[in-house]
Amino acid sequence: MAHRSYYIDRIRVVLTALVILHHTAITYGAPGGWYYRELPVSLSLTGALFIFFVSLNQAYFMGFFFLLAGYFTPAAYERKGTAQFLIDRFTRLGAPLGFYAFILHPLTVAIMLAWGRPAATATPFLTDFPHRVLHGPWENGPLWFAQALLIFAIGFVIWVLWRGIHPRRLDAPLPANSAWLYTAVGVGAVAVLIRHWVPVGRNVFGLQLGYFSSYIFLFALGCVAWQRNWIERLPWKTARTWLIVSVCCSPVLVLTAVAGRAMGRRFDFDGGFSFPAILYCFWEPFVAWGVITAYLVRFREKHNQPSVPWEYLGVRAYTIYIIHPPILVGIAVLLRGWQAPALGKFAFTGSLTLLACVVVSSLVLLVPGIRRVV
Repeated sequence: MAHRSYYIDRIRVVLTALVILHHTAITYGAPGGWYYRELPVSLSLTGALFIFFVSLNQAYFMGFFFLLAGYFTPAAYERKGTAQFLIDRFTRLGAPLGFYAFILHPLTVAIMLAWGRPAATATPFLTDFPHRVLHGPWENGPLWFAQALLIFAIGFVIWVLWRGIHPRRLDAPLPANSAWLYTAVGVGAVAVLIRHWVPVGRNVFGLQLGYFSSYIFLFALGCVAWQRNWIERLPWKTARTWLIVSVCCSPVLVLTAVAGRAMGRRFDFDGGFSFPAILYCFWEPFVAWGVITAYLVRFREKHNQPSVPWEYLGVRAYTIYIIHPPILVGIAVLLRGWQAPALGKFAFTGSLTLLACVVVSSLVLLVPGIRRVV
C-alpha cells in the first residue's frame, strides 16, 4: 500500500497544479467560470490554445480525482468501519467545504471587487469582506469537489450496507478494449441526456451536473478497480492504445469551434441535441480514458519510489487545492496593470501562484490540529 501511494500521490500533485493553471487560463481568456476574468474568450491563436488547454483538462482531471478517491474508499471503509468512515469523511470534506464557503469564498470575492475593478466601481475591502462573511452569499467554489465526494461517500456506505463488500480478487481479469469502448460510449450517452436538461455551466445545489456522468462512473470504477487490483496491473499496451485514441480525438473540439467561426456560426457545446453538444459529450470520455491510463502506467513505472520533494508537495496538495482561489485572484489583480501578452501573463501568474500556494499551505499546516482535517 505504501509503495503504491508514491506514484498516486505524485499524480495528485500534478492534478492539483493543473487545477490552478486551469483557473489561471480562464483569467486570461479561456472559457469557463471563475471569479476574475481579465480578458474575454476569443478564437485567436492564443485563445484557441487556451480553449484546447482547458477543454483537455476538463475532459479528465476532475474525473481522475474521483477515480483516485474511489480507489481508496473501500480500503478506508474496511479499516475504519461505517461510523468512523463517515466521521472521517465529514471531517476531511465537510469542514474544508464549510470553511471555504463561509471564509475563503467571501475573501476571494472581496479581493476581486476591491482591486480587480476600476476605482470608480471598486468596493472597500475592509467593509465588504466582513459583510460577506456574515451575510453571504456563500458558495462552494472549487470545493464543489469535496461536496460531491461527500455525497459519493454516503452513497458508497448505503451501497455497502445493502450489498456488502466482496473480498479482493487480486488476479481478476482486466477489462478488454471492448469494455473500454462500451463505457466511453455509455458515459457519453448519459452525458447527452443529462445536458439536455442541465447544460454545462448550470449549477444545481452548487454542482455542475452536466459533468457528472463521467464523475460518477470514474468514482465507481475506482472502487471496483481496488477490489480487482486493476490499477496495479494495468499494462502499457492498453494505455498506449487508448492514448492514441486520445491524441487523435484531442484537437477535434477546437477544430470544430474554429470551423464554426469560419462559417459565421457560433456552436453551442453546452447542451441540447445539436451536433456540437453531442460531439462534446462523447469527446470527453474518448479523450479521458487514454490520458488517465497513460498517467497511471507511466507514473507507476517511472515515479514509484521515495522522494523528499514529491512527498513535501504531496502532503500539501489538498491544502493547496483549498486555498488557491484567493491567492490566484490576489496575484492576478495585483498584476492587472502589467501590459504583457496573455500567454506571458498566464505563465508568470500561474507560476507565482503555484509557489505562493506552497508557501501559504506550509504555514497553514503549522496550525495545531489542522493536519487531522487536511
